[in-house]
Amino acid sequence: MERSRIAVTGASGLIGAALVKSLRADGHEVVRLVRRPAKAGDEVHWDPARQYVDVAGLVGCEAVVHLAGAGVGDRRWTDAYRKEIRDSRVLGTAAIAEAVASLDVPPRVLVSGSAVGYYGDTDGRAVDEGAPPGDGFLPEVCVEWEEATAPAQEAGVRTAMARTGLVVARHGGAWGRMFPLFKAGLGGRLGSGRQYWSFISLHDTVAALRHIIDTGSLSGPVNLTAPEPVTNLEATAAMGRVLRRPTPFAVPAPALRVALGGLAEDVLSSGRVLPGVLLGSGFAFAFPRIDDAIRAALR
Repeated sequence: MERSRIAVTGASGLIGAALVKSLRADGHEVVRLVRRPAKAGDEVHWDPARQYVDVAGLVGCEAVVHLAGAGVGDRRWTDAYRKEIRDSRVLGTAAIAEAVASLDVPPRVLVSGSAVGYYGDTDGRAVDEGAPPGDGFLPEVCVEWEEATAPAQEAGVRTAMARTGLVVARHGGAWGRMFPLFKAGLGGRLGSGRQYWSFISLHDTVAALRHIIDTGSLSGPVNLTAPEPVTNLEATAAMGRVLRRPTPFAVPAPALRVALGGLAEDVLSSGRVLPGVLLGSGFAFAFPRIDDAIRAALR
């Protein structure tokens, strides 16, 4: 894409901050949607809970990338936090989609966040974008989350749902919490270790989002996962190899359920998700293997 005006929600998060940095490095004008009153010239106010967006701030945008949402792993899943997880995604996405649809000249593309949690527990079975949603809380949230983009789609805006896997990053996200433990020699498998983790490096996550923006043929669900998912046991071994630390510990499933509540089911479930759409569109992964993704995070 030529130098363009691009709006980003969730711009202070792990993926959003990296995306904003990448876009600006290439000369794009990025406007960040913020929940507080806008202070800087590159900020636009929005309130996802009230489904409000200062639409004037989106005028002239060629693309909108919507990544905001309460962190799935930030807190224990009480009933109240489950509601926050759902509402922050569904209401926020509806607000963005309706704002995009209301513009006299809407952006060419809306890239809306989603997650591989859409597929639920695949029990080691490989799935791509053609697979149906799974059962449980996270699949239900993902279905509603993606359906909330409907106003933009109905307005004729090319809309893609980026179903992102576990992002391998040194700081931030679930993987960021693991690095200190493994560096201290306290890492180990979770549960049986046989569950598949569909990972992706932070570098490839940003590159994939930009690929979606730039590729006019891409719409609908797009899995943002590396082409070679690994089991938790394999990820544990890779962390040990790269960091040169022992990985003697194991956290049994019952202990995880006590410590994490409902979140434990996400950690223990098996999701072997393949990036069929990305690969079919010619996207090339810089770090397709787990060892390379971990080394990239350390750099």
